[in-house]
Amino acid sequence: MTNSNYNLAVPDKWQLTKLKDVCHKITDGTHKTPKYQESGVRFISIKNIRPFVPINLDSYVKFISQEEHAELIQRCHPEYDDILFPRIGTLGFAKRIDFKETVSIFVGLGLLKPKKEVINPKYLEYWMNHPLIKRLSHEKATGSGRLTLPLAETRKFPIPLAPLNQQKRIVAEIEKQFSRLDEAVANLRRVQANLKRYKAAVLKAAVEGRLVETEAERARHEGRDFETSENLLQRILETRRKQWQGMEKYKEPVPPDTTDLPELPEGWTWATLGAFLVNIEAGKSFKCEGRPPLENEVGVAKVSAVTWGEFNETESKTCLDEKLINEKLLIRSGDFLFSRANTIELVGACVIVKKVTKDIMLSDKTLRFQLLGGLDKWVMYNLRSKFGRQEIERLATGNQQSMRNISQDRIKSIRIPLPPPEKCDRIVAEVDRHLSLAREVETQVEANLKRAEGLRQSILRQAFSGRLLSDHIEQRETA
Repeated sequence: MTNSNYNLAVPDKWQLTKLKDVCHKITDGTHKTPKYQESGVRFISIKNIRPFVPINLDSYVKFISQEEHAELIQRCHPEYDDILFPRIGTLGFAKRIDFKETVSIFVGLGLLKPKKEVINPKYLEYWMNHPLIKRLSHEKATGSGRLTLPLAETRKFPIPLAPLNQQKRIVAEIEKQFSRLDEAVANLRRVQANLKRYKAAVLKAAVEGRLVETEAERARHEGRDFETSENLLQRILETRRKQWQGMEKYKEPVPPDTTDLPELPEGWTWATLGAFLVNIEAGKSFKCEGRPPLENEVGVAKVSAVTWGEFNETESKTCLDEKLINEKLLIRSGDFLFSRANTIELVGACVIVKKVTKDIMLSDKTLRFQLLGGLDKWVMYNLRSKFGRQEIERLATGNQQSMRNISQDRIKSIRIPLPPPEKCDRIVAEVDRHLSLAREVETQVEANLKRAEGLRQSILRQAFSGRLLSDHIEQRETA
C-alpha cells in the first residue's frame, strides 16, 4: 500500500492511518510561562528533550506550585508512555516519557497520549523520529523566523501501522540495532572528550613554557646570547606610542599585578593585553532580520559567530537599512575578533578570521583587536588556555549566569605571559602542529558521527517500510 502524498509505502496487512486515530489526545502545554519556585512539580521545557537520549529529571531547575497551577498540571500532565514533541523552534523529533513522576510541560511542547490497544508507545516514538516526520513538520510549520507547528497539522500526520504483535518485534529490532550504534557513538564521544583535554593540555604547556625547549636552554647549548621578552616588550611599547589609534589620549599600559602569578621560565616576563593593543573596534547595535544575509545583502555578526574556535559567517543577522551599513565595520580575513558579552563559559571567546565570503559587520558585542608585534596567535592561544579563561572570568562582570560582560578597560588588564621572540614563534608553530593533528582526528570523528546518524535514520526507514525484520519472521507474523 502506498500514499503518493507522502511517498510512503507500507507492506500488505499494515494500515496507513493518521496520528489522531492512534492517540486518545493530542494537545500542547501552557501558553503562558508560569511562576517558578524552588520546589514543587517539575516542569519540562523544550531544552529538556532530545531524540534517543533519556530524560534526566535531575537536570531540571524549574518547578511550579501544585496549588497555584492545579488546572495547568491536570491539563498538561504527561504520564508514563506519553510522547512529547517540539511545536516551536527545532521540529521533527519526539521523546517518550519513561518515568512516573508528576511533571507538567512548557509552552512549545506538544503531547501525544497513545492508544496502547492500537499502537505500541515505543513504536510511535520511533515513528515520530522518522525523517518523514521531520520533513512534514517543517513543511506544515508557520512563521518566517521561529517555526511553529500547528496541532491541526500534527493530527493529520500519517502513521504506517503494523499489527500490534509485529510492532513489538520491530521495536525490539530497532533497539538492538540502535544499541550497537549507541556504543559506537559513545566511543566517538569519548574520543572527542579526549581531544578536548589534549588541546587544553597543549595550550597549558604552551603558556607555561613547557611545550618546547626554552630559549635560554637553547642559547646555552649553542653558546650564544638571546633576546629576552623584556626587550621585545619595550619594542612593542615604543611602536604602540607611535601607532596609537585609540579615541582617548595615549596612556602607558598599567603593569600587571604579579603577586598571585606563578614564576615564569628564564627570559619570560608578565605583561597586560593592553600592552599589545593599539586599537579596539566595536560595532553597533540595531534591529536586524534574524537570518543570514543573501547575496548583495550585508549582515551583522552574532556572538555565536566567534564561539566555537572558527569564525562562522552564517551566524549572522541581516541589516535591511542601508543607512546603517558602515564599510569600516566589515569583517576581513585576518581580523582578531573577541566576544565581549556571552555566558560565563563563552565570554571572551576569540578567533582569527581565516576566510570571509559575505559582507558581515561587527556587532556591539563583537570587538576587533589590532595587536602589535605579530602576537595575534600567541594572544589567542593564551586567551583560550585555562589560565586565560580564568583571567577573563575573573574580570567579567554581571550578576546573571546567562550573560556576562567584559569592558575594554578590563580586557586591557588581562595578564599575558610573554616569552622571548624566537621562542614565541617556536611555541606558536608547535601549538599549530598539535592542533592541526587534533583537527584531523576531530574531522574524522565528526564524519563518523554524521554517518552514525545517517545509519540511525536508515534503520527507521527500513523499520517502517517493513524491511527491518527478516523474511521468515515477517511472514510468520502477518500470516
